[in-house]
Amino acid sequence: MAKTASPLVAATRRTAAERVLVLDFGSQYAQLIARRVREQNVYCEIVRHNITAERLKELAPKGLILSGGPASVYAEGAPKCDPGLFKLGIPVLGICYGMQLVCEALGGRVDNAPASEYGRAECTVSDAADLFAGVSTQTQVWMSHGDQVANIADNFTSLASTETCPHAAVRHRELPIFGLQFHPEVTHTPEGGTVLGNFLEKICGTTGTWKLGDFAAETIARIREQVGDHRVICGLSGGVDSSVVAALLAEAIGPQLSCILVDNGLLRQNEEEAVIREFGDHFKTDLHVVKAEDQFLDRLAGITDPQEKRRRIGHTFIECFKAEAAKVEGAKYLAQGTLYPDVIESGAAVDGPADTIKLHHNVGGLPEELGFDLIEPLRDLFKDEVRKLGLELGLPEEMVWRHPFPGPGLAVRCLGEVTRERLKTLRAADAIVVGEIKEAGLYRETSQAFAVLLPVQSVGVMGDSRTYDDALAVRCVNTDDFMTADWSHLPYELLAKISTRIINEVKGVNRVVYDISSKPPATIEWE
Repeated sequence: MAKTASPLVAATRRTAAERVLVLDFGSQYAQLIARRVREQNVYCEIVRHNITAERLKELAPKGLILSGGPASVYAEGAPKCDPGLFKLGIPVLGICYGMQLVCEALGGRVDNAPASEYGRAECTVSDAADLFAGVSTQTQVWMSHGDQVANIADNFTSLASTETCPHAAVRHRELPIFGLQFHPEVTHTPEGGTVLGNFLEKICGTTGTWKLGDFAAETIARIREQVGDHRVICGLSGGVDSSVVAALLAEAIGPQLSCILVDNGLLRQNEEEAVIREFGDHFKTDLHVVKAEDQFLDRLAGITDPQEKRRRIGHTFIECFKAEAAKVEGAKYLAQGTLYPDVIESGAAVDGPADTIKLHHNVGGLPEELGFDLIEPLRDLFKDEVRKLGLELGLPEEMVWRHPFPGPGLAVRCLGEVTRERLKTLRAADAIVVGEIKEAGLYRETSQAFAVLLPVQSVGVMGDSRTYDDALAVRCVNTDDFMTADWSHLPYELLAKISTRIINEVKGVNRVVYDISSKPPATIEWE
């Protein structure tokens, strides 16, 4: 039976002298809160929302953060926390739903707001002590709520407000309990990091001693202890995540590692050659390459639904991987490059009320009959932390700073039916997008850049002839965490050059558009 192991967390728990816990009430941003706390060099873990006060007392965290969530606190069956946690003397910060829960539990009233707030809002800070120390009196915040605290109890005081939310931030007059209706963890709240930093340092008393280098050493030691003399198989794609996993395993167990690359026909231009070259030269690893383009494209024939694409790709990947893995003698463990965003967007971060946003074929998709124990050493890291870890392990910068690539490959960037001809068009256009951004010296400044082939044809004119060809979108975003992102404000001259080259050099494309959507409300990938 496949088992999910988290050696990263298990190892770190033994040494984290100070930590903060996030109680997850189903928020899409619970993992992002943890990441923001780690940015302050304070170790942070996610726990269930209904963890008992007794258990919290045993864990002795320096602080508690109650996440947001999709429910209404006054609704039947809404997730609640153990009210005993408010009596422990541990500092508490409630965010959005978490704030409403705190206020209701301690005598306030929460109602459906007369005017919902979604998006950016101007917040006026009325009390700049402690939580808002160093924050502008007028500051921009990110709101996402239909309910809000209508009345606070007498033992609470308001710290900030917006035009439609009189209690945008509150604190208890006697206990170290605070609440924020807005989300300080997202990049759309520019001074949110200062607010969280104030909570950690001024209210929780943390000193910021947790380091990612220790994280790597603990993980390597844990993998050695767990694996022993057995062999580990690593699913390799050449992307940042699988590369760092392979580097960790190579450092931990060396020749006991075998890597499998499944060429599904959905890779970027020259991807397979680059993976073989990089890992053959850098790791000298036992690398198995499975040629399976025909098998994948046959399964995708006629399929246009995004989730069905992911399902079919996932199942076919497992079949190919399973067949090749059976050829590796003595293998007991399977390593994957699952990250925090993969887990949260699959609704699997906590056995709780989170919703599923999209399917990931590398999260919970491995059949039990594979017979491997599962190792996911990056499961509790965000992309930027993975990059830092890669550098700690000595990986080349070109490999570490490579833009992310989705597990289902170009299939989710080829909207509509996936065919060889359409993939050929998409690969050529994508290579131009990435190549021109590199040439302009903006690749490192852009978090992710790629082309999307649309299932749309439009009228054009080339020379004296009328054309009716494909439209293609260019998607470039800037982000710290990939949970929220803004579109990249690339120079017009660069966009014009990309467009001109694609239309002139890529047969069958006569229109190029630029995606200027942020996440949220859009996602980074189109499917």
